[in-house]
Amino acid sequence: MEKRVLGSTGLMVTALGFGGAEIGYQGVDASSVTRLLNEALDAGLNVIDTAECYTNGVVTSEELIGQAVSHRRDDFYLFTKCGHASGVPTPDWAPETITAHIDRSLKRLKTDHLDLVQLHSCGLEVLKDGSAIAAVQNAQQAGKVRFIGYSGDNEAAQYAVECGAFATLQCSLSVVDQSALDKTLPAAAARNMGVIVKRPIGNAVWRYEQRPDNDYVVDYWQRWQLLGFPFAGDDAASIASIALRFTLSQPGVTTAIVGTTQPGRWQSNAQTIAEGRLNQDTIDSIRNAWNVTAQSDWTART
Repeated sequence: MEKRVLGSTGLMVTALGFGGAEIGYQGVDASSVTRLLNEALDAGLNVIDTAECYTNGVVTSEELIGQAVSHRRDDFYLFTKCGHASGVPTPDWAPETITAHIDRSLKRLKTDHLDLVQLHSCGLEVLKDGSAIAAVQNAQQAGKVRFIGYSGDNEAAQYAVECGAFATLQCSLSVVDQSALDKTLPAAAARNMGVIVKRPIGNAVWRYEQRPDNDYVVDYWQRWQLLGFPFAGDDAASIASIALRFTLSQPGVTTAIVGTTQPGRWQSNAQTIAEGRLNQDTIDSIRNAWNVTAQSDWTART
């Protein structure tokens, strides 16, 4: 699988990474996660991205990952996120909360260090306060964390890029969420930040013939109806291929995080990436549709 340099970290990461939200929120059984992750690693993937709050209330994504692949720790880079007061008595974004989360993540993931810890979509005021940033910097100085990053969008993401504290940015980017391309990504590239993309296929909203009930995807679905891409009538696999390759073809993008609960999916994803960069005419048509159609409230979805 293609590898790219994650900005100033120097980490050579695969263009496709595993996202741990689904296995945590859906409480996927441990045997399925073991099969899923080991198949992905065997296929050459070397990035696993999760967060301390990905849980169904019974089991956490971090615990499932630790149980499944901690014995292969040298085979992949391990990214997680912190900051929400999940299961600790202190407030969101307090330094003691962040420290407790990182220590807990190390135990859950069965490792002595994390390759990247990201502040998990905290707002602009939290970033400007500086104490949350200082907390992850302290973890880095203590050797618990190799690099620190920010996961989030819009004004907060722009500040995270410009403040110079972070080695990486994780943001939303897809055919239905292109706002980061105009300002945030160019600024990140100018600072040699690694860019990790979440939701790189926009929740695959083309799967829904009718307006979905899920509030998490309905906004993207509405955008999809209005954008009218010429490939919208293609089969689902072809659309997914175009969408993923569009995201990975954008300047500055290092890796795209895709979640799944289905073992075997990684082979098809790897084949999609092997097709290479999307042709420029298709990229231009997708960008033009956005520029003509996007409304003022079509900001990046966190």
